[in-house]
Amino acid sequence: MPFYNSEEERQHGLHQLQQRQKHLIEFCYTVAQKYLFEGKHEDAVPAALHSLRFRMNVHGLSSVELVPAYLLLAEASLGLGRIVQAEEYLSQAQWTVLKSTECSYATHSLLHRNLGLLCMAKENYEEARYHLANDIYFASCAFGTEDIRTSGGYFHLANIFYGLNKLDLADTLYTKVSEIWNKYLNDHYQVLSQARIQQVDLLGKRFEADTGLDEAQEAEAIQILTSVLNIRESTSDKAPRKTIFVLKILVMLYYLMMNYSKAQEYAMRAFNLAKEQQLSDHEQNTIQELLNLILAEEGYPII
Repeated sequence: MPFYNSEEERQHGLHQLQQRQKHLIEFCYTVAQKYLFEGKHEDAVPAALHSLRFRMNVHGLSSVELVPAYLLLAEASLGLGRIVQAEEYLSQAQWTVLKSTECSYATHSLLHRNLGLLCMAKENYEEARYHLANDIYFASCAFGTEDIRTSGGYFHLANIFYGLNKLDLADTLYTKVSEIWNKYLNDHYQVLSQARIQQVDLLGKRFEADTGLDEAQEAEAIQILTSVLNIRESTSDKAPRKTIFVLKILVMLYYLMMNYSKAQEYAMRAFNLAKEQQLSDHEQNTIQELLNLILAEEGYPII
């Protein structure tokens, strides 16, 4: 422990330590989330454990602030097939929430989402639907029904209906998820486009693209949208526009992430599908404009 000359210095030192630990809490949490969305469950465990340890140091052993870390560990355990361990972490999270009088809607949402995932892993789909409905309710209270942070609940609920072969219900929910992400990313894309049009940069500096998401949220977007795309592509002969819609969302996502090679890949897939399905000239031109924008970023000749 460092030596302090006065109580004021000691308090300042403790405050600085707490601030560092709070930063580490968020950093470890984001890293663990990112690994989970990427399917790297084993890698997520150390970061989640560090997040839990720092939370205990800052907030105490029974604080509701521990719940997000318990949920990360539960999700990692589920991904590793350790259902009993996942249940233990979820029980700890539930008990902590029950004892708390200050649990946020967002935390309730995450708890129910993870309970839903546990029930899905145990093939208890009725209870899974109950928990995911609660997830959507609490997320909607916290963020709104059309927020990207609510979309995960819709997505997992859609997966249940898809697995039960209730394809109309699944389709409706997958469409909602797609529309939520489309609006969010398109808003950012339009802001970037307007900035480029309105601001003349005489030094020729490039405008920085920005998704407005942290690394974990970007990984979540990729996971959700590629999953929806896989489902759409399996029925693209019946509803090609739905497939193209998701492809265009992925184009915007990767474009804003400045991963232009991926953006180009999805844009080409959308363009080729539009031509193959003989969609209208307007629809083909819209995709071509996106593709040209990406090619311009990479310094390739415009089509």
